[in-house]
Amino acid sequence: MTLTPRAAAPPSLSYELYPPAGPEAEAPVLRAIAELEATNPDYVSVTYSGTPARRRASIRLIEHLVRNTRLRPLAHLTCVGETRASLDLLVRQIVGLGVRGVLAMRGDLPRDPEAFRGELPFARYLVELIRQVEAGHGATLAGGRLAVGVAAYPNRHPESPSFQHDVEVLVSKERSGADFAITQVYFDPEHYVRLVAAARAAGVTMPIIPGVIPMSSVRRLERLAVMTGVRPDAALLHRLETASDDAERQRIGVKAAAGLARAAFDAGAPGLHLYTFNDPRASIEVIEAVGLPAARTLSSSVPA
Repeated sequence: MTLTPRAAAPPSLSYELYPPAGPEAEAPVLRAIAELEATNPDYVSVTYSGTPARRRASIRLIEHLVRNTRLRPLAHLTCVGETRASLDLLVRQIVGLGVRGVLAMRGDLPRDPEAFRGELPFARYLVELIRQVEAGHGATLAGGRLAVGVAAYPNRHPESPSFQHDVEVLVSKERSGADFAITQVYFDPEHYVRLVAAARAAGVTMPIIPGVIPMSSVRRLERLAVMTGVRPDAALLHRLETASDDAERQRIGVKAAAGLARAAFDAGAPGLHLYTFNDPRASIEVIEAVGLPAARTLSSSVPA
């Protein structure tokens, strides 16, 4: 498939980055950032979860992106285990750093049923809080708004009673002030098509961006299934298991991800979000395979 230029707006391109888990991981992350920056993405999302140490690492990574690169960070923010006051402070902190985009999510519930789950039970309340904080930062934002993204689920959320319930939740997120959604990973192109159709029928108007991962590791694929509740694609799993070496596994993962991206663009997707696992080469191979760099360049050069 060759992407055709869009005069109104080129397809968006974004990546997800993980903060380094320790000092030994800092250099690889910085190399990944440099390679991804060369593709001129619209933004890079920075995960924000886990221990306090990992959260501090996320803030440090965001600071690095703002101060030392041309990349625009989209800061993940989760409300599990947080009070309204702590979330208010966090939003003010990231705005003060120069961040102008937030991905608002509930986050994974603690395994201990007695643990504090936070004062905001769902992501839509976090979206509302972000808008409330935004209202007091008119001067900082030069009269503008924060871009607020949320998660969307092509497959039923593990805690949801139904796919339709997930669609209704997406409606409530947009009504609370969300601007766009990024999907969780999926392996069947029809799942993205179904999600968008159901969301539009329910009244969702915001862009729904497909989230795709070039999966080149059996272990990672199986771990992802446990984390997300999304059943691994059996054919992809078999191909990875029977591959002769890592190079072949990467080719398999890139080809599968590129197929999902092409199908999403054919269905009218407004852009592409790649979950990189801090592996820039595979993600770059995906965007090259679908012709995304060329499409963005051609689109941006079309006269208004």
